Amino acid sequence: MADWAPIAKEYDPLKAGSIDGTDEEPHDRAIWRAMLARYVPNKGVTGDPHLTLFVARLNLQTTEDKLKEVFSRYGDIRKIRLVRDLVTGFSKGYAFVEYKEERALLKAHRDANRLVIDQHEVFVDFELERTLKGWIPRRLGGGFGGKKESGQLRFGGRDRPFRKPINLPNVKNDFYGEGSSEKRNWSREGTRDWRTRERDHERSRDKRWGERERPWAWGDSERDSREERSRGRDRRDRDR
Repeated sequence: MADWAPIAKEYDPLKAGSIDGTDEEPHDRAIWRAMLARYVPNKGVTGDPHLTLFVARLNLQTTEDKLKEVFSRYGDIRKIRLVRDLVTGFSKGYAFVEYKEERALLKAHRDANRLVIDQHEVFVDFELERTLKGWIPRRLGGGFGGKKESGQLRFGGRDRPFRKPINLPNVKNDFYGEGSSEKRNWSREGTRDWRTRERDHERSRDKRWGERERPWAWGDSERDSREERSRGRDRRDRDR
């Protein structure tokens, strides 16, 4: 917990698939693919990664000129790369903006996120492919963010940071029978022992109650009632 942070400092597909970064087993196939992937950043990409912004969720009609018009407000731009499909040439909806100064980069990172461009609210973050160790892109099951309906929610980034984990004892999996087979067998045996103890407790309780109650016979109760009536008559005679 001491080194916990909402933003990942090193990319781990297993942790990225967990809302608080504490999962120990992958819960979907995409995480398995990301864990098995061996990704090498594109060597054809040039420029300083520490001065580059990643801009996503763009309108497919947005052009490089529009991006330059918007992002040049924060400082001098060195290069803009709008990612396009190799076959059709259409925009894929994300781009990279490289600035000349770090001050402009930080200002754009702070102010341009969720800015509306061509009726689309864009997402802005630092470039992660060449700066975050162990990075796996979304097409290989990695990445951050995602949509709920896709089932590939990823955490640890700016858009969807980790939630602070709750310190609970490590008994949840065993309680719900989600641990190993050995633990599950132990849990079933414990259930049987509990039922046996409960049954023995009920028997001993019935036995104790039986010992407390006096076994009155019909003759004894009749004799006692006659003695009680005679004592009552004697008491009335003395009062007279």
